[in-house]
Amino acid sequence: MHAWESVQKAVDYIENNIGEEIHLNELADIAHLSYFYFHRLFARLVKKPVQEYIKLRRLARACKSLADKNKRILDIALEYGFGSHETFTRAFKDAYRITPSEYRDNPVMLNSFHKPDLLLDYVMIDEGVPLVSDGLVLEMNRKTLYKPMDFLGIVGFVKKDSQVPLTPCAALSKKVVKTTPSHLLGQVTGIDEPGAIWERFELEAENKINRKPNGRGFGVSFIGDAPKGYFSYFAGVEVESGTRDTGFYFWRLPAREYVVCCFEVESNFTELVTSAIEKAMKYSMLWLKNHGLERDYFTTEHYYRSTADAAYMELWFAVKDI
Repeated sequence: MHAWESVQKAVDYIENNIGEEIHLNELADIAHLSYFYFHRLFARLVKKPVQEYIKLRRLARACKSLADKNKRILDIALEYGFGSHETFTRAFKDAYRITPSEYRDNPVMLNSFHKPDLLLDYVMIDEGVPLVSDGLVLEMNRKTLYKPMDFLGIVGFVKKDSQVPLTPCAALSKKVVKTTPSHLLGQVTGIDEPGAIWERFELEAENKINRKPNGRGFGVSFIGDAPKGYFSYFAGVEVESGTRDTGFYFWRLPAREYVVCCFEVESNFTELVTSAIEKAMKYSMLWLKNHGLERDYFTTEHYYRSTADAAYMELWFAVKDI
């Protein structure tokens, strides 16, 4: 058994017993490792000490329960292993910079610490060969776009030091956006600011844009007119070639070579745009490096209409040889 497989067993156990008292000695036994080595290996592979990881996963799961206003916050705190309302509130505010009560009264999209899928760190697939792991189906392909694609939408500014872009990227100019390394994707907590821009797009713009039939949703991070310390994030939809509207931001995806990460989840759209997209991004960075490639200027998110059985999207990487 590989070392990552041993730690994954402990990660899976934590997820299945998230509301119970979890003994660290028991986790080491599940991983078939000594107590000392288990702690070192867990922190190395998951990027968090065991106890902190458990706390962050409990908070992530508790967020979903807070949407049910019939549940008392104290009951949710106890359900997910927090000893009191005060302990839960303090941990929640440390992670998300708002209290559980504030989140319940004014729901916003949050970045939560997702359960890692360590297989994605160690298994490289060939082009066109699907990889299936923990409900995620992922495939890497090369694609030539012969005609540019046009999109209309809105742009918002996102603070760099409080947000990992869903797609770390560079600008249309050659000025690169400073981003968090790919190994930290899915490990930043706080308000999901790009998610808030998507919510604003849906409320203010989506029904006013003449979307191309079966056109895709589209997101991209770039410098744009963002002030110092921020990057710009575009959320929009595909339109017929050459369509312009002064009321909306225009973004053109240039004709060129791309590497495309296609992925779907057997659950819902929320899962797709949270943990799945972060796992796909992280895996793609490893895949590109392994194939002697690196991103060239930008990475884009392509959203397709979900079905009842699965939600599907793509990440398109403009690449160049290392």
